[in-house]
Amino acid sequence: MDHHEAHGRESLTPPDAEALAAAERLFARPCRFTISAAKESDLPTPTLPEIAFTGRSNVGKSSLLNALVGRRDLARTSQTPGRTRMLNLFDLDGRLVLVDLPGYGHASAPRAEIKAWTGLAERYLRGRPTLRRVLVLIDARRGAMAGDRAVMAALDAAAVVYQAILTKADAVKPGALAQRLAALEAELARRPAAYPVVIATSARTGAGIAALRVSLARLAGEPDLA
Repeated sequence: MDHHEAHGRESLTPPDAEALAAAERLFARPCRFTISAAKESDLPTPTLPEIAFTGRSNVGKSSLLNALVGRRDLARTSQTPGRTRMLNLFDLDGRLVLVDLPGYGHASAPRAEIKAWTGLAERYLRGRPTLRRVLVLIDARRGAMAGDRAVMAALDAAAVVYQAILTKADAVKPGALAQRLAALEAELARRPAAYPVVIATSARTGAGIAALRVSLARLAGEPDLA
């Protein structure tokens, strides 16, 4: 079994109505903020499946998290100073933990930002036994940039499975979006830890949210999606 088969087939075919309904039920359950972890000892004992979200600063992580759980206020869309290097954990009704990792990257100094990001976040990614997948959020208007590729290379080196998710897809014309998706999937096919399917999403219009819910519900081990 090759890498792509080993890490799941769930997004390789469009989800059917039953899978969509089961995923919607899961993400309609209560979701609550649990902790902002500033150091490893702050993290709760790993028991539930975890999905981590990361991406460049202002890529739309908080907006995507809010869209997934149908809330406007679960994750802060403009974080206060001092929180950007913490791990924010959200518990989805005792079924799944969503982990908001620090944002990284400014075009002027991606290396410095990546170095800062790799502290607590890197230790979490390397050592968390219940981590099922890292979602690397990429702005659809720009595509993968140097900072994104540095993070993906670090995840490849650590053998941590990740999936690229395009955000703000509504801001890109359909033809250009299709080209960006194809180019990114071709690039990820050459990366050893990358999941092969990219999902284009828009927190504003809801595009791609249902497909992403199905993918994450399967990783949570929901019985209706086995």
